[in-house]
Amino acid sequence: MAGVLIIGTPVCRKMLLALPGSVAEAVAGTEESVSTGEEQEEADLSQEGQIGRPAGADVFSESGADDSTDNTYEYYTIMGKTTVDAVDMVSLYNGRNVEFPSSVLGAGGAGTIEEFCEIILEEAEAEGVRGEVVFVQSMLETGWLQYGGDSGAEQFNFSGLGTTGDGVPGISFPDVRTGIRAQVQHLKAYACSEELNNECVDERFAYVARESAPYVEWLGIQENPYGGGWAAGEGYGYKLRALLAELKGTEYQAFKLPEGES
Repeated sequence: MAGVLIIGTPVCRKMLLALPGSVAEAVAGTEESVSTGEEQEEADLSQEGQIGRPAGADVFSESGADDSTDNTYEYYTIMGKTTVDAVDMVSLYNGRNVEFPSSVLGAGGAGTIEEFCEIILEEAEAEGVRGEVVFVQSMLETGWLQYGGDSGAEQFNFSGLGTTGDGVPGISFPDVRTGIRAQVQHLKAYACSEELNNECVDERFAYVARESAPYVEWLGIQENPYGGGWAAGEGYGYKLRALLAELKGTEYQAFKLPEGES
């Protein structure tokens, strides 16, 4: 793997103060106002970030540079132009020496990994989401489309939407495109406050605090300074960043506090 993965510690006050510029100020000014899951009227059982949109979060709109490796806050922005093509995605997938589930996904409209990646690019472009983010997340969530967890390939759910563990399979979609579209829409919900361009197929779209995770690094609940995020596992966003680095042939070293600090 080309990317170097160093998992950081969970977010704390010292880490928040280490955030660049106006982001640190926004976080510091809202620590007291972030509500807990117990205060929500409707609990989010899938842990998809039931937090209120933080005051001062308008600073996020300044980070929409097209070059995802050089944005204002040095994080990987979810919104923007896709910086890889289908050939790059297919090459990384084939390098895993796994078998594409053509019989199952073919019934849903993607009989090859090439077709699968083309659908990702089309759906990502429709909403202004970076296609490479959609791709690596779908690979991480499904074990390179081998599944083996609570959900199965026949659900066309490529991002764990609605899964809560303990055998709960999550949401099923009618075909590959709809499942990818829902994933793209869910990422957009986290990344910005813009309206969807396509009709909403993401059943959990309304549960997301809009613009609470504009960066890949903040998709992990433990690393999100506002306590929300896509997944509860430690270093979730960092794992995605490592895969992005591998996809693009670059190196990645995650932020980590100096030894002894917490």
